[in-house]
Amino acid sequence: MGEQIKFSALGPLTVTVDGASIPLGGARQRTILGLLLVVPGRVVQLDTLVDAVWNSNPPPTARTQVAICVGALRKIFKNAGVEGDVLLTEHPGYVLRTEGHWFDQAEFSELIRTAEAQAQQGSLEDAARSYAEALGLWRGPAFAGVSTQLIDDEAARLEELRLNACDDAAGVELELGRHQELIPTLAAMVRDHPLRERTRYHLMLAQYRSGRRADAMETYRDARTQFIEELGIEPGPDLQELHDAILRDDPSLATPAQPAAERRGTAPAVTVPSELPADVPAFTGRADELAALESLVTASEDAEDTAAAAAGTIGLITGAAGIGKSGLAMRWGYRAAQHFPDGQLFADLRGYDEHHEPATAQDILSRFLRSLGVSGEQIPADVEQRVAMYRSLLTDRRVLIVLDNARSHAQLRPLLPGGGRCCVLVTSREQLEELVTWPPQARVHLGRLSVDEAVSLLTAIVGERRIATARADAVRLAELCDRLPLALRIAGARLASKPHWTVRYLVKRLSDEHRRLDELSQGESQVRAGFALSYRYLPEQAARLLRLLGLLDAPDFTAWAAAALLDGDPMDGAIVVEELVDAQFLEVAGEDPTGQLRYRMHSLVRLYARERALEEEPEPERDGAALRYLRTVLTIAEAADRREDAGTGTGIHSDEARTAVDAGLLEELLAVPLVWYEAERLSLVAAVRQAVRTGQAAIAWDLTVCASIFFGIRNYTEDWRQCCEEALAAAEAAGDLRGQGAMHYGLGALELGRSQLDSATGHFERALRLYTDAGEDHGRAMTLRSLAQGDRLRGDVDLALGRFAEALPIFRQVGDRYCEAHTLSNIAETELDAGRPEAALPSALHAVQLEESRGEDTRNLAQALYRLGRVHGGLGRLQAAEEAFLRAVRIVKEKADMIGLAYTLLGLGETRLAQDDVELAEATLTDALEIAEEARSPMVAGRISMVLGDISWRKGQTEKAQSRMAAARERFQAVGASAWEQRAAKALSGFAAVHR
Repeated sequence: MGEQIKFSALGPLTVTVDGASIPLGGARQRTILGLLLVVPGRVVQLDTLVDAVWNSNPPPTARTQVAICVGALRKIFKNAGVEGDVLLTEHPGYVLRTEGHWFDQAEFSELIRTAEAQAQQGSLEDAARSYAEALGLWRGPAFAGVSTQLIDDEAARLEELRLNACDDAAGVELELGRHQELIPTLAAMVRDHPLRERTRYHLMLAQYRSGRRADAMETYRDARTQFIEELGIEPGPDLQELHDAILRDDPSLATPAQPAAERRGTAPAVTVPSELPADVPAFTGRADELAALESLVTASEDAEDTAAAAAGTIGLITGAAGIGKSGLAMRWGYRAAQHFPDGQLFADLRGYDEHHEPATAQDILSRFLRSLGVSGEQIPADVEQRVAMYRSLLTDRRVLIVLDNARSHAQLRPLLPGGGRCCVLVTSREQLEELVTWPPQARVHLGRLSVDEAVSLLTAIVGERRIATARADAVRLAELCDRLPLALRIAGARLASKPHWTVRYLVKRLSDEHRRLDELSQGESQVRAGFALSYRYLPEQAARLLRLLGLLDAPDFTAWAAAALLDGDPMDGAIVVEELVDAQFLEVAGEDPTGQLRYRMHSLVRLYARERALEEEPEPERDGAALRYLRTVLTIAEAADRREDAGTGTGIHSDEARTAVDAGLLEELLAVPLVWYEAERLSLVAAVRQAVRTGQAAIAWDLTVCASIFFGIRNYTEDWRQCCEEALAAAEAAGDLRGQGAMHYGLGALELGRSQLDSATGHFERALRLYTDAGEDHGRAMTLRSLAQGDRLRGDVDLALGRFAEALPIFRQVGDRYCEAHTLSNIAETELDAGRPEAALPSALHAVQLEESRGEDTRNLAQALYRLGRVHGGLGRLQAAEEAFLRAVRIVKEKADMIGLAYTLLGLGETRLAQDDVELAEATLTDALEIAEEARSPMVAGRISMVLGDISWRKGQTEKAQSRMAAARERFQAVGASAWEQRAAKALSGFAAVHR
């Protein structure tokens, strides 16, 4: 079976292989593993897993997602060196294989059975050791961090077994005469579980035997009060009999063992340490984080807070190198010191020290014990004995313990108090999942400072005068430092030490990406060195992914991008990405609308990653990884383009090779293609730019083609223009005629959408020449169709119909049904503009039929329905027209096509006006105008304004009618739509004539 796996559920769910903890992935994978751990070796039904993971409200893909999670867990075990299957598929679900592996629940049960047998045989010392070993397996509440009803029930069962074991162990310890040592533990248990009579019995007996007869009586009185108030009953006969026996000093209560004092030796003197390092100067911001840490004080002071009494209050500050973890710990430590009258202990665990080995528990405990008053000769040599002494000394004290720069939970475990009213604050670059903080809100993750906080920090270091007079430069400087406290302090210190430098001068120096890390890595505080220490401890694959991510221009990404860089599958990519998140090199930007987690890398980390890539990755590896990523983006974008158009691509594509993408991943990403486009918009633009920068002209213009439909629907004109222009320049440099034609066509479509007819025509004419020279008939036909649309808008009906007629047979020849339907619906609209609705009807109906035959509600179908509605309206078939428009409205709303929605509402409003429903028509058209203006589409806004002007005239609102019609004329004039401009001018003249 390879390496033995240790499954630990008595506390946070952890798994170790060969002593090393392995990541278990997200909440769903942890939940599934937890459910299998409830009954290891037995089958857990798939339906049970589904119900538990989704709380009895599973999505349709739940079974598939469970299978994916199980597959991910199998891969995690395999990558950790485990041979053979750990998770087996057995009908009707899955089973966790037990042979050869270690389970702390099973170990706990076996130790308890052993202890019980030893106690029955009179081997009390052996029984005490077995109980202690069993209880020592517990690291917190069972299955902490994983919660479903089945797991909660199992956790409650295990907790009851633990409490029974505690009581049994206490009975053995009392038999051995260790009553004084037991009192703190028993008192904490009573606070946690005030209605457990057996625990109170042991506490009363231990107090009596320790000479604390009054305390024993108080424990009984407290029990009686709680039992009567909460249960309405008196304490049980055992407690009552013990109470009576204490009152009469019954000899049977005497300890059966030798006095504990003979075994303990001399108690150490009590001292009050004060070890916190100096507070951080010019500390800025972090108000929310300081407030969260305040809960530690409240929890440690609250004697009724049973969780804190049992385990102590523990806070954790995590974050990247240089983010200010130690500074926050010191600032809070000094603020909270007054609440810890028994002192403050501090240790730097050196988890990320380049020049020293990590601090050992043995050394730190030795120093802590001396700080607490133990003389050198009294400090045990054995580390376990030191831990026991340390925890005993802290039992009744209120001490603040700050453990800085921890690398692992193993480093911390010996330094945590056993309970009582102490408080521990830990800082780490790791998430330390095994560490259970209490209260939960005391787990604080530090992000970058806000802009105002960053500028305030610079002001505190440099001075108000220099920063206040250069606020914009200071903001830019803060961004160049990633708003990272360490980098800001370095930059501020450089300015403070060089009064002749302006803020703008330092900004100029840092703006050079090749020098920025050098500028921020001078003196003792070095940004690069902080990154290097974390980088050194990364697993091999995580380090490689970090380097390759440094090559990307994308502002954020999902796991599939990481998989493409690594040339692996998405689950492998997700696992490695999470390792970088845990190491603070990446941060989670949130979940995008497709359900994918998005990750981002700050600019300074990106610069460091790029440095590592250039130094450690051979050039062929760098180029190959970047090309895999770009081809993967192209593959997904093309699939999204085809799905959005119901399987028919709308553009001319390159011959660039595609990267195979898992079909299941495509289904997950592209359930709604426009949603994926929206989530990836900035990354798509960055990918086009990166393709241009790296000489991949074909990918650049092909990606732009794939994204054009999205840019058009969502009106991202600036993104569209930038991609077209940059990809056009790359295609020109490469001598790629088809690419040049595609990009001129794209720029023409963009201008046509903005109703800039002259500019659109210029681009289309260049595209037509390029496609003709390249022998690209399909592209020629698409361009002819678009030129015809411009002709129609100018009022040149015959030229438009001629170009449509020339394009139509080419579309049929190449099998482009999308463009065929689109051309037919445009022919119908042109005929309608010419006043020939009967001639328009066959083309309009044919266009709708072609789109309906594709089986999906496409944007093209909405356009065909819009034109069919106009034709029906022209023929006086108003009910059929309204039905067509309403259907089109539903489709464009689903697509979030704002321009399409403006047009379809225009048609609907005109139809309602023709039905003499003036008020409803005006309301519909008012909505349409607002949408058109928001979408910045002057052509449709002008047409809507014309109809609204007519409505105002009908209602006798002369000035309003003139204002609306004048606005329409101005819009038509701005876009060069002369035919429509003339219509508006004619209407205005008519208004004026009547008004006179």
